[in-house]
Amino acid sequence: MSTDSRTAIFAAIRANRPNIQPPLPDVPLFDTDAPADLVPSFVTMLEKMGGSVLEAKNSDPVAALRAAITDKGIIATCVPELHGDPSLQIRTIRPDMTPTSLADVEIGVVRAAFGVAETGSVCLTDDELIVNTAGFLPQHLIVLLDPKQIVANLHHAYNRPEMRDHNYAVFQTGPSATADIEGVLIHGAQGVRSLRVLFCPATAQ
Repeated sequence: MSTDSRTAIFAAIRANRPNIQPPLPDVPLFDTDAPADLVPSFVTMLEKMGGSVLEAKNSDPVAALRAAITDKGIIATCVPELHGDPSLQIRTIRPDMTPTSLADVEIGVVRAAFGVAETGSVCLTDDELIVNTAGFLPQHLIVLLDPKQIVANLHHAYNRPEMRDHNYAVFQTGPSATADIEGVLIHGAQGVRSLRVLFCPATAQ
């Protein structure tokens, strides 16, 4: 078939295509059995996927965060909870950084837009990460998550504005993991070696 013939055929199809715009089907959210408190479900799935919860002693999540990163090597973050603390050696993540500039980071600290109880996942967008490699180049990742920002399942997750309003959004579920045919599971082969979630309400900015 010549190029001219092909062009003519496609042009005829487009010109005679029926102008039908049927409504999109209603997709249920499959949340009729979702518990009122989604934190326990989230934690269960997070741990199944190799992640863990960073416990906040004395109900002070920021103190727990500072204790977890003190004297632990290079720390990179842009979360306001760690701003202004001269005792911490913090590398502030800035928009002008190159993606590879975070390759030597020991612990990255980021805030999740929201979590998903069904999978134990956290959603990280370009607003939270600033530099997208902040989600997987550090050796270890601590993710701040507002417990009020947990949705029941992925159906709710994909209805969130983060899925439409950002250039980059990723669901991260536990640390990086790979397994060979013998079933040996290795964490950290292609990304962060550990992922800890700290339940911490968002700080007003």
